Amino acid sequence: MRTRIVNIISIALAFLIGGVFTYMIFGNVTTESGSSCGTTKCTNKVIIDDKGISEAVQKVYDAVVMIQNYQGNSVASTGTGFVYKVDEKYGYIMTNQHVVDGATKIIAIDSKDNEIEATYLGGDVYLDVAVIRIDKDKVLSVAEIGNSEEAKLGDTVFTVGSPLGYEYRGTVTGGRLSGKDRMVEVNISNSSNGDWMMKVLQTDAAINPGNSGGPLVNSNGQVIGINSMKLIQTEVEGMGFAIPIEYAMNHIETLEKGKTIVRPMLGIQLLDVTDTMALYQNQIMLDKNITEGVVVVSVVDKSGAKDAGFAKGDVITKVNGATVQNGAYLRYELYKYNVGDTVEITYLRNNKAHTVKVKLVASDS
Repeated sequence: MRTRIVNIISIALAFLIGGVFTYMIFGNVTTESGSSCGTTKCTNKVIIDDKGISEAVQKVYDAVVMIQNYQGNSVASTGTGFVYKVDEKYGYIMTNQHVVDGATKIIAIDSKDNEIEATYLGGDVYLDVAVIRIDKDKVLSVAEIGNSEEAKLGDTVFTVGSPLGYEYRGTVTGGRLSGKDRMVEVNISNSSNGDWMMKVLQTDAAINPGNSGGPLVNSNGQVIGINSMKLIQTEVEGMGFAIPIEYAMNHIETLEKGKTIVRPMLGIQLLDVTDTMALYQNQIMLDKNITEGVVVVSVVDKSGAKDAGFAKGDVITKVNGATVQNGAYLRYELYKYNVGDTVEITYLRNNKAHTVKVKLVASDS
Protein backbone atom coordinates (compact mmCIF):
# COMPACT_ATOMS: atom_id res chain seq x y z
CA MET A 1 0.00 0.00 0.00
CA ARG A 2 2.82 2.40 0.91
CA THR A 3 4.52 1.61 -2.39
CA ARG A 4 1.29 2.45 -4.29
CA ILE A 5 1.00 5.80 -2.49
CA VAL A 6 4.61 6.61 -3.33
CA ASN A 7 3.97 5.78 -6.99
CA ILE A 8 0.88 8.02 -7.06
CA ILE A 9 2.84 10.88 -5.51
CA SER A 10 5.68 10.36 -8.02
CA ILE A 11 3.27 10.48 -10.96
CA ALA A 12 1.61 13.64 -9.62
CA LEU A 13 4.99 15.31 -9.16
CA ALA A 14 5.96 14.33 -12.70
CA PHE A 15 2.82 15.95 -14.11
CA LEU A 16 3.38 19.06 -11.98
CA ILE A 17 7.03 19.43 -13.03
CA GLY A 18 6.14 18.77 -16.65
CA GLY A 19 3.45 21.42 -16.53
CA VAL A 20 5.87 23.97 -15.08
CA PHE A 21 8.41 23.29 -17.82
CA THR A 22 5.73 23.43 -20.49
CA TYR A 23 4.57 26.81 -19.24
CA MET A 24 8.15 28.07 -19.08
CA ILE A 25 8.73 27.05 -22.71
CA PHE A 26 5.38 27.91 -24.26
CA GLY A 27 3.82 30.33 -21.80
CA ASN A 28 4.54 33.33 -24.02
CA VAL A 29 3.51 31.69 -27.32
CA THR A 30 0.16 32.77 -28.66
CA THR A 31 -1.94 30.19 -30.41
CA GLU A 32 -4.36 30.79 -33.23
CA SER A 33 -7.32 31.12 -30.87
CA GLY A 34 -6.17 34.53 -29.61
CA SER A 35 -3.50 36.49 -27.81
CA SER A 36 -1.92 35.43 -24.53
CA CYS A 37 0.36 37.16 -22.07
CA GLY A 38 3.49 35.98 -20.32
CA THR A 39 4.64 36.94 -16.86
CA THR A 40 5.60 40.48 -17.83
CA LYS A 41 3.99 41.52 -21.10
CA CYS A 42 1.78 40.39 -23.96
CA THR A 43 3.48 38.99 -27.05
CA ASN A 44 2.54 39.11 -30.71
CA LYS A 45 0.17 36.51 -32.04
CA VAL A 46 1.93 33.43 -33.45
CA ILE A 47 0.12 31.22 -35.90
CA ILE A 48 1.21 27.61 -35.41
CA ASP A 49 -0.67 26.07 -38.34
CA ASP A 50 -1.73 27.04 -41.86
CA LYS A 51 -5.45 27.43 -41.28
CA GLY A 52 -5.11 31.18 -41.86
CA ILE A 53 -3.86 30.55 -45.40
CA SER A 54 -7.11 28.90 -46.41
CA GLU A 55 -8.95 32.00 -45.25
CA ALA A 56 -6.60 34.16 -47.34
CA VAL A 57 -7.24 31.94 -50.37
CA GLN A 58 -10.99 32.41 -50.03
CA LYS A 59 -10.46 36.16 -49.84
CA VAL A 60 -8.93 36.32 -53.33
CA TYR A 61 -10.21 33.15 -55.02
CA ASP A 62 -13.33 34.57 -56.69
CA ALA A 63 -11.39 37.54 -58.04
CA VAL A 64 -9.19 35.23 -60.15
CA VAL A 65 -10.17 34.25 -63.69
CA MET A 66 -8.78 31.94 -66.33
CA ILE A 67 -8.06 33.72 -69.62
CA GLN A 68 -8.43 32.15 -73.05
CA ASN A 69 -6.64 33.84 -75.94
CA TYR A 70 -8.57 33.17 -79.15
CA GLN A 71 -6.86 33.73 -82.45
CA GLY A 72 -9.43 33.09 -85.14
CA ASN A 73 -11.86 30.40 -84.03
CA SER A 74 -9.57 28.47 -81.72
CA VAL A 75 -7.84 28.96 -78.39
CA ALA A 76 -4.21 29.82 -79.06
CA SER A 77 -3.11 30.01 -75.43
CA THR A 78 -4.39 30.31 -71.88
CA GLY A 79 -3.36 32.20 -68.78
CA THR A 80 -4.67 33.78 -65.61
CA GLY A 81 -5.78 37.22 -64.46
CA PHE A 82 -7.45 38.88 -61.49
CA VAL A 83 -9.99 41.64 -60.96
CA TYR A 84 -8.24 44.53 -59.23
CA LYS A 85 -10.84 47.29 -59.60
CA VAL A 86 -14.47 48.05 -60.44
CA ASP A 87 -16.21 51.27 -61.37
CA GLU A 88 -19.85 52.03 -62.09
CA LYS A 89 -19.78 50.07 -65.36
CA TYR A 90 -16.83 47.70 -65.56
CA GLY A 91 -14.56 45.32 -63.74
CA TYR A 92 -10.86 45.63 -64.60
CA ILE A 93 -8.63 42.56 -64.88
CA MET A 94 -4.83 42.58 -64.74
CA THR A 95 -2.80 39.92 -66.53
CA ASN A 96 0.43 39.52 -68.50
CA GLN A 97 0.73 41.13 -71.92
CA HIS A 98 2.07 37.86 -73.34
CA VAL A 99 -1.13 36.09 -72.20
CA VAL A 100 -3.39 38.23 -74.41
CA ASP A 101 -0.92 39.20 -77.14
CA GLY A 102 -2.37 38.78 -80.63
CA ALA A 103 -5.83 37.82 -79.42
CA THR A 104 -8.82 38.37 -81.70
CA LYS A 105 -11.13 37.46 -78.81
CA ILE A 106 -10.57 37.12 -75.08
CA ILE A 107 -12.71 34.95 -72.81
CA ALA A 108 -12.46 35.17 -69.02
CA ILE A 109 -13.73 32.15 -67.05
CA ASP A 110 -14.54 32.87 -63.42
CA SER A 111 -14.50 30.55 -60.39
CA LYS A 112 -18.15 29.61 -61.06
CA ASP A 113 -17.26 28.52 -64.62
CA ASN A 114 -19.05 31.46 -66.22
CA GLU A 115 -17.53 32.39 -69.60
CA ILE A 116 -17.34 36.15 -70.09
CA GLU A 117 -16.11 37.98 -73.16
CA ALA A 118 -13.52 40.59 -72.22
CA THR A 119 -12.28 43.72 -73.96
CA TYR A 120 -8.57 44.45 -74.29
CA LEU A 121 -7.72 47.97 -73.13
CA GLY A 122 -3.94 48.22 -73.23
CA GLY A 123 -0.66 46.57 -72.37
CA ASP A 124 3.10 46.89 -72.42
CA VAL A 125 5.58 44.26 -73.59
CA TYR A 126 8.47 45.49 -71.43
CA LEU A 127 6.43 45.58 -68.24
CA ASP A 128 4.55 42.44 -69.40
CA VAL A 129 1.30 43.75 -67.96
CA ALA A 130 -2.05 44.16 -69.72
CA VAL A 131 -5.51 45.32 -68.70
CA ILE A 132 -8.79 43.83 -69.93
CA ARG A 133 -12.29 44.61 -68.73
CA ILE A 134 -15.65 42.91 -68.27
CA ASP A 135 -19.09 44.22 -67.34
CA LYS A 136 -19.39 45.06 -63.66
CA ASP A 137 -22.34 42.71 -63.11
CA LYS A 138 -20.10 39.78 -64.12
CA VAL A 139 -17.59 40.46 -61.33
CA LEU A 140 -17.70 38.01 -58.41
CA SER A 141 -15.04 39.64 -56.24
CA VAL A 142 -12.22 42.19 -56.32
CA ALA A 143 -8.71 41.39 -55.14
CA GLU A 144 -7.06 43.58 -52.53
CA ILE A 145 -3.78 45.12 -53.63
CA GLY A 146 -0.90 44.79 -51.18
CA ASN A 147 2.69 46.02 -51.08
CA SER A 148 5.62 43.83 -52.09
CA GLU A 149 8.10 46.24 -50.52
CA GLU A 150 6.73 45.34 -47.08
CA ALA A 151 7.09 41.60 -47.72
CA LYS A 152 9.99 39.80 -46.05
CA LEU A 153 12.07 36.84 -47.15
CA GLY A 154 10.49 33.64 -45.89
CA ASP A 155 6.96 35.05 -45.83
CA THR A 156 4.25 32.61 -46.82
CA VAL A 157 2.89 33.32 -50.30
CA PHE A 158 0.55 31.49 -52.65
CA THR A 159 -0.80 31.64 -56.18
CA VAL A 160 -4.18 30.97 -57.75
CA GLY A 161 -4.13 30.10 -61.43
CA SER A 162 -4.86 27.79 -64.32
CA PRO A 163 -1.77 25.65 -64.90
CA LEU A 164 -1.91 23.64 -68.13
CA GLY A 165 -5.27 25.09 -69.10
CA TYR A 166 -8.95 24.52 -68.41
CA GLU A 167 -8.77 21.19 -66.60
CA TYR A 168 -6.69 22.56 -63.72
CA ARG A 169 -8.22 26.04 -63.45
CA GLY A 170 -8.44 27.45 -59.95
CA THR A 171 -5.34 25.62 -58.73
CA VAL A 172 -3.79 26.95 -55.51
CA THR A 173 -0.06 26.50 -54.87
CA GLY A 174 1.87 27.75 -51.88
CA GLY A 175 5.41 28.40 -50.78
CA ARG A 176 7.73 31.10 -49.53
CA LEU A 177 8.98 34.42 -50.76
CA SER A 178 12.41 33.14 -51.77
CA GLY A 179 14.00 36.35 -53.00
CA LYS A 180 13.46 40.04 -53.68
CA ASP A 181 15.03 42.38 -56.21
CA ARG A 182 16.14 39.53 -58.46
CA MET A 183 17.40 40.76 -61.82
CA VAL A 184 16.16 38.62 -64.71
CA GLU A 185 17.01 39.24 -68.36
CA VAL A 186 13.92 39.42 -70.58
CA ASN A 187 13.88 38.77 -74.31
CA ILE A 188 10.92 40.18 -76.23
CA SER A 189 12.38 40.37 -79.73
CA ASN A 190 13.67 36.80 -80.17
CA SER A 191 17.21 38.13 -80.52
CA SER A 192 20.21 36.33 -79.07
CA ASN A 193 20.58 39.05 -76.43
CA GLY A 194 18.13 40.09 -73.74
CA ASP A 195 16.15 43.27 -74.41
CA TRP A 196 16.02 44.55 -70.85
CA MET A 197 16.33 43.59 -67.21
CA MET A 198 13.32 43.09 -64.98
CA LYS A 199 13.50 43.31 -61.19
CA VAL A 200 11.24 40.57 -59.83
CA LEU A 201 10.13 38.64 -56.76
CA GLN A 202 11.26 35.02 -56.49
CA THR A 203 9.08 32.26 -55.03
CA ASP A 204 9.17 28.50 -54.71
CA ALA A 205 5.38 28.30 -55.07
CA ALA A 206 4.73 26.20 -58.17
CA ILE A 207 4.27 28.39 -61.27
CA ASN A 208 3.47 26.45 -64.43
CA PRO A 209 2.34 27.34 -67.97
CA GLY A 210 -1.11 28.87 -67.55
CA ASN A 211 -0.27 30.56 -64.23
CA SER A 212 1.07 33.60 -66.11
CA GLY A 213 -0.80 36.76 -65.19
CA GLY A 214 -2.20 35.36 -61.96
CA PRO A 215 -1.67 36.90 -58.53
CA LEU A 216 1.13 36.19 -56.10
CA VAL A 217 -0.61 36.66 -52.77
CA ASN A 218 0.55 37.11 -49.17
CA SER A 219 -0.96 35.40 -46.14
CA ASN A 220 -3.36 38.32 -45.65
CA GLY A 221 -4.92 37.65 -49.06
CA GLN A 222 -3.34 40.73 -50.66
CA VAL A 223 -1.80 40.68 -54.14
CA ILE A 224 1.91 41.55 -54.01
CA GLY A 225 2.95 40.39 -57.47
CA ILE A 226 1.90 39.22 -60.93
CA ASN A 227 3.22 35.78 -61.87
CA SER A 228 5.20 36.14 -65.05
CA MET A 229 7.90 33.55 -65.62
CA LYS A 230 9.69 30.45 -64.41
CA LEU A 231 13.29 29.35 -64.68
CA ILE A 232 13.07 26.15 -66.71
CA GLN A 233 16.05 23.82 -66.54
CA THR A 234 16.07 20.10 -65.85
CA GLU A 235 18.23 20.53 -62.77
CA VAL A 236 16.26 23.50 -61.38
CA GLU A 237 13.08 23.23 -59.32
CA GLY A 238 10.92 25.79 -57.57
CA MET A 239 12.18 29.06 -59.04
CA GLY A 240 9.25 31.20 -60.18
CA PHE A 241 9.19 34.95 -60.65
CA ALA A 242 6.56 37.63 -60.25
CA ILE A 243 6.42 41.30 -61.22
CA PRO A 244 6.12 43.46 -58.08
CA ILE A 245 2.59 44.85 -57.95
CA GLU A 246 3.88 48.43 -57.53
CA TYR A 247 5.48 48.33 -60.99
CA ALA A 248 2.12 47.58 -62.54
CA MET A 249 0.12 50.03 -60.43
CA ASN A 250 2.50 52.86 -61.36
CA HIS A 251 1.39 52.52 -65.00
CA ILE A 252 -2.08 51.03 -64.68
CA GLU A 253 -4.05 54.21 -65.50
CA THR A 254 -2.07 54.61 -68.73
CA LEU A 255 -2.87 51.03 -69.73
CA GLU A 256 -6.55 51.39 -68.79
CA LYS A 257 -6.78 54.30 -71.22
CA GLY A 258 -5.11 52.30 -73.98
CA LYS A 259 -2.16 54.67 -74.09
CA THR A 260 1.46 53.76 -74.71
CA ILE A 261 3.93 53.95 -71.85
CA VAL A 262 6.43 56.54 -73.07
CA ARG A 263 9.98 55.63 -72.08
CA PRO A 264 13.13 57.71 -72.30
CA MET A 265 16.12 57.07 -74.53
CA LEU A 266 19.58 58.50 -75.10
CA GLY A 267 19.29 58.59 -78.86
CA ILE A 268 21.78 55.96 -79.98
CA GLN A 269 21.88 52.68 -81.83
CA LEU A 270 23.94 50.24 -79.82
CA LEU A 271 25.56 46.84 -79.60
CA ASP A 272 26.77 44.90 -76.58
CA VAL A 273 30.55 44.75 -76.19
CA THR A 274 30.23 40.96 -76.46
CA ASP A 275 28.67 41.16 -79.98
CA THR A 276 32.06 40.57 -81.57
CA MET A 277 30.84 39.68 -85.06
CA ALA A 278 28.35 42.56 -85.26
CA LEU A 279 31.00 45.01 -84.04
CA TYR A 280 33.43 43.73 -86.68
CA GLN A 281 30.78 44.17 -89.37
CA ASN A 282 30.35 47.78 -88.20
CA GLN A 283 34.13 48.26 -88.32
CA ILE A 284 34.39 48.79 -84.56
CA MET A 285 37.40 47.36 -82.74
CA LEU A 286 37.56 47.33 -78.94
CA ASP A 287 40.36 46.77 -76.49
CA LYS A 288 40.25 43.15 -75.27
CA ASN A 289 40.09 44.37 -71.66
CA ILE A 290 36.65 45.93 -72.21
CA THR A 291 34.22 43.23 -71.13
CA GLU A 292 31.12 45.21 -70.05
CA GLY A 293 29.10 48.04 -71.53
CA VAL A 294 27.33 49.03 -74.73
CA VAL A 295 28.95 50.36 -77.87
CA VAL A 296 27.59 53.34 -79.77
CA VAL A 297 27.06 52.33 -83.42
CA SER A 298 25.32 55.53 -84.51
CA VAL A 299 23.74 58.63 -83.01
CA VAL A 300 20.20 59.86 -83.66
CA ASP A 301 19.84 63.45 -84.82
CA LYS A 302 18.09 65.91 -82.49
CA SER A 303 18.68 63.70 -79.44
CA GLY A 304 20.37 64.08 -76.10
CA ALA A 305 23.22 61.84 -77.24
CA LYS A 306 23.80 64.03 -80.29
CA ASP A 307 23.87 67.17 -78.15
CA ALA A 308 26.28 65.46 -75.72
CA GLY A 309 28.73 64.67 -78.50
CA PHE A 310 28.61 60.87 -78.55
CA ALA A 311 30.39 59.22 -81.47
CA LYS A 312 30.61 55.81 -83.08
CA GLY A 313 32.77 53.46 -81.00
CA ASP A 314 32.15 55.08 -77.62
CA VAL A 315 31.51 52.49 -74.88
CA ILE A 316 28.88 53.45 -72.29
CA THR A 317 29.71 51.92 -68.90
CA LYS A 318 27.54 53.73 -66.32
CA VAL A 319 24.29 55.65 -65.90
CA ASN A 320 24.27 57.94 -62.86
CA GLY A 321 26.95 55.72 -61.33
CA ALA A 322 25.12 52.42 -61.93
CA THR A 323 27.15 49.89 -63.91
CA VAL A 324 25.88 49.03 -67.39
CA GLN A 325 26.76 45.44 -68.28
CA ASN A 326 24.93 45.33 -71.61
CA GLY A 327 22.00 46.82 -73.52
CA ALA A 328 19.42 45.17 -71.25
CA TYR A 329 20.96 46.83 -68.19
CA LEU A 330 21.18 50.18 -70.00
CA ARG A 331 17.43 50.11 -70.70
CA TYR A 332 16.71 49.07 -67.12
CA GLU A 333 18.66 52.03 -65.76
CA LEU A 334 17.19 54.52 -68.26
CA TYR A 335 13.61 53.38 -67.65
CA LYS A 336 13.90 54.53 -64.04
CA TYR A 337 13.71 58.10 -65.36
CA ASN A 338 11.28 60.20 -67.32
CA VAL A 339 11.47 61.91 -70.68
CA GLY A 340 13.14 65.28 -70.13
CA ASP A 341 15.26 64.12 -67.17
CA THR A 342 19.02 64.64 -67.30
CA VAL A 343 21.37 61.79 -66.40
CA GLU A 344 25.12 61.48 -66.10
CA ILE A 345 26.67 59.00 -68.53
CA THR A 346 30.15 57.53 -68.09
CA TYR A 347 31.76 56.25 -71.28
CA LEU A 348 35.09 55.17 -72.73
CA ARG A 349 36.65 56.79 -75.79
CA ASN A 350 40.07 55.57 -76.84
CA ASN A 351 40.18 53.67 -73.50
CA LYS A 352 39.85 56.89 -71.50
CA ALA A 353 36.86 57.48 -69.21
CA HIS A 354 34.65 60.54 -69.68
CA THR A 355 31.41 61.75 -68.10
CA VAL A 356 28.74 63.87 -69.71
CA LYS A 357 25.22 65.06 -68.93
CA VAL A 358 22.52 63.83 -71.32
CA LYS A 359 18.90 64.96 -71.55
CA LEU A 360 16.61 62.01 -72.20
CA VAL A 361 14.20 62.14 -75.14
CA ALA A 362 11.08 60.12 -75.90
CA SER A 363 11.52 56.67 -77.34
CA ASP A 364 9.75 55.97 -80.61
CA SER A 365 9.24 52.30 -79.73
